[in-house]
Amino acid sequence: MMNRRQFFTGAAAVATARFPILGANDRVQLGIVGLGGRGRDHINYYGELDRDCRIVAVCDVNQAARERAVSMVQKTGGAAPREHLDMREVFASKEVDAVSLPLPNHWHALATIWACQAGKDVYVEKPASHEVWEGLQMVAAARKYQRMVQVGSQSRTTAHKMKAVKLLEEGVIGKVVEARGLCYRRRFSIGVTPPEPVPAGVDWDRFLGPAPMRPFTKNRYVYNWHWFWDTGNGDVGNQGVHEMDVGLWGLGKKEWPQATMSSGGKFAWADDQETPNMLATMFEFPDAMMTFEVRNLPTPPEGGSVPRGVNYTGNLFFGEQGYMVLDPAGYQVYRSMVKLTGDEIRAAGAGAGGQDRFEKTIEGKAEEQRGWETTPHMKNFLEAVKSRDHQKLNADIEIGVRAAVYCHFANISYRVRRRVQLESGNGLKFAGDPEANALLTRNYRAPYVVPKTV
Repeated sequence: MMNRRQFFTGAAAVATARFPILGANDRVQLGIVGLGGRGRDHINYYGELDRDCRIVAVCDVNQAARERAVSMVQKTGGAAPREHLDMREVFASKEVDAVSLPLPNHWHALATIWACQAGKDVYVEKPASHEVWEGLQMVAAARKYQRMVQVGSQSRTTAHKMKAVKLLEEGVIGKVVEARGLCYRRRFSIGVTPPEPVPAGVDWDRFLGPAPMRPFTKNRYVYNWHWFWDTGNGDVGNQGVHEMDVGLWGLGKKEWPQATMSSGGKFAWADDQETPNMLATMFEFPDAMMTFEVRNLPTPPEGGSVPRGVNYTGNLFFGEQGYMVLDPAGYQVYRSMVKLTGDEIRAAGAGAGGQDRFEKTIEGKAEEQRGWETTPHMKNFLEAVKSRDHQKLNADIEIGVRAAVYCHFANISYRVRRRVQLESGNGLKFAGDPEANALLTRNYRAPYVVPKTV
């Protein structure tokens, strides 16, 4: 297991595979692996960047999805891409420069590592990894083979969020001592779906890949795989990882927390879902704290934001001189202005704790955006592919893995039902807690095994 210093510095090694260097005007030849709902989004977004890239290969375990993807690429004006059932064929193709991986969570790490080993650059969807250990292996592979690996954390390329975090770094609310991440996404019961024969044209073995073999059910397949521990990470690792990343970004934390404590459960529903639909987590640091909350029930907004139905995702940052509300709609900064006089306090009916008046001093609106700024995030990836400089990536693999690991810590604490504390100076290992340490990785199903040496 890599230690903290290795994770953050990751000395680059000479790549064992060499491929032609692309010029600034060359189009990146792309393979798309995973052609479900998010995969179709990738085809559309890359289609908007046709001056920068060309989709030359598509891959999925579902034959119908492959055929649909070929038609979509042609409708965007591209030539018919090659179809593949096995992603390793895409990685081995000399026609492909880079791959985009809108796959289920449990496939992210192994697919990324295989691609890096084959000399391909990678755009991988969030969360970067399904477990902690394999995320560190992704970083090691990216550095060893000198690959550009961008994680789909689009907030890092969202203009108003970049401006907001810069304000925090410049001290707009003083020293930031607390971040609060919110993932309030209204969801509904997935019901119960019994085992049934695998649909024609679907390779169920390849879909499960590193996960244990299970009977096919509709809930374990399309989208609802998010709510099973074998293949997903619940909403903290689905929608929540976006806010987790922004919380760490605004708090300025690149290290691991000293300890993590989660509480929650799967309330209100009696169905197939395994992951919690309500989860509250606290991360402890020597000089700050971060809290994170998931709720899949109707919920009002917090922090003075504008209500938008029953969904709300965003972050609150608290500093010595005020607080910031940051969400997809924009950001607002409220700063402490003056102390109220005794007469003003009595007139307002305020107690001793209400002596500060806060005023909104800065406000930024979200720019017109489509798909969480995915298209410019992908353009940033393509530019890095051409420049061969991973530091130009807005969401380099280290950033994406860090956010994912925090989500995994939250889930691990929830699953063992106690506070978990990292050992000091011993990599990512919990102190005196073999049950929690066992959840840092998984028993991979052969032959889909994340290698110990990448």
